[in-house]
Amino acid sequence: MSDHRMTQPDESVLTDELVRDAAALDAADPLAPLRELFVLDGGVYLDGNSLGALPAHVPARVADVVARQWGELRIHSWRESGWWDAPERIGDRIAPLVGAGPGQIVVGDSTSVNVFKAVVAGVRLSADESRTDIVVDAATFPTDGYVAESAARLTGRRIVHADPRELSAALGPATAVVLLNHVDYRSGRLHDLPALTAAVHEAGAIAVWDLCHSAGALPVDLDAHGVDLAVGCTYKYLNGGPGSPAYLYVAERHQEAFESPLPGWNSHADPFAMDHRYTPAGGAARGRVGTPDILSLLALDAALDVWEGVDMDSVRAKSLALTDFFLRCAETYAEGGLNGVDSRVSSLTPVAHEARGSQIALRCAEAPAVMDRLAGRGVVGDLRGPDVLRFGFTPLYTGFEDVRRAAAALGEVLAEVPRA
Repeated sequence: MSDHRMTQPDESVLTDELVRDAAALDAADPLAPLRELFVLDGGVYLDGNSLGALPAHVPARVADVVARQWGELRIHSWRESGWWDAPERIGDRIAPLVGAGPGQIVVGDSTSVNVFKAVVAGVRLSADESRTDIVVDAATFPTDGYVAESAARLTGRRIVHADPRELSAALGPATAVVLLNHVDYRSGRLHDLPALTAAVHEAGAIAVWDLCHSAGALPVDLDAHGVDLAVGCTYKYLNGGPGSPAYLYVAERHQEAFESPLPGWNSHADPFAMDHRYTPAGGAARGRVGTPDILSLLALDAALDVWEGVDMDSVRAKSLALTDFFLRCAETYAEGGLNGVDSRVSSLTPVAHEARGSQIALRCAEAPAVMDRLAGRGVVGDLRGPDVLRFGFTPLYTGFEDVRRAAAALGEVLAEVPRA
């Protein structure tokens, strides 16, 4: 009598299969050649959602900015090297990556400063004193919350915290502005920008989106979905370098009425008139404040070269394939698999593609010790205390064998680190 019971393949068979599949996926990857554009070592870098890798050509471009543009041309570089219009020009380079038409993005200042501009300007755009509420993503990155609270004090509004998945309950005739993160920085959850923007507009409010963990990792389509204002950093998936300037998106329909709470001389219609009466510039330039940080700005400009000809749908397809493969590898290599009764790690990141950004967050009781040992094996992720291991997948330079090696190292470390 034959035995029809199912048998599971042993671990070595599954591991060999993952090695073969990683090689096949890398061979078929249309974005694989872009990896050569970056400075990478022999390790596995899965922290591009905190700081993107260095594009290899950037040092020479920055050296030219320092030695020739600053050292030789000096003050003439404001005109001859295009320094003065760099915030708008580079904004137009970022625009296609977030689905924006030209003339709607200005680059400069930090994300925090741009959140402040956007929230206060959003309250002013709402132009209705009965709209007393600024609704903020309850799990927002802390700086957004701090800035929103300051903006509320300044404008005489109150803060209302809401889970984006339950946003409708927080919206109403008192809502002035809604500040949301496109991707949750801890869990990697992707929020539904089109549907949430539509809900905000139905309530008569202004939608402000923080794109720090989505721009450069997936299509955003700001114009198509009617977003009012948006901010984002450039040092994560856009690879602009540590502390590279952030950007502010002001939809064209709002630009005439956009009123920045920081009306610096750079946003004056005629900055060199030195007029003591402020007259705002037209277009996205209204979002400028003071003198641009030229060295960081032009390093970002150089870094954006790697995006020339890159299709964001291909980036998104690879991002999902990378994160799918990591979950599969972690299930094989990690003690107890993922999310099981005996598992050492469990995924906080949604399985559904439509709800997943470009990172995987794993809960692990021993997270600090595990991340420390992973770094010793050349696998760089990051820790979000007290118990979250966070791995970012940057499609331009992360390969599938990188993913397999990282998951294998995770399995080895979990076998070494005692349970808490």
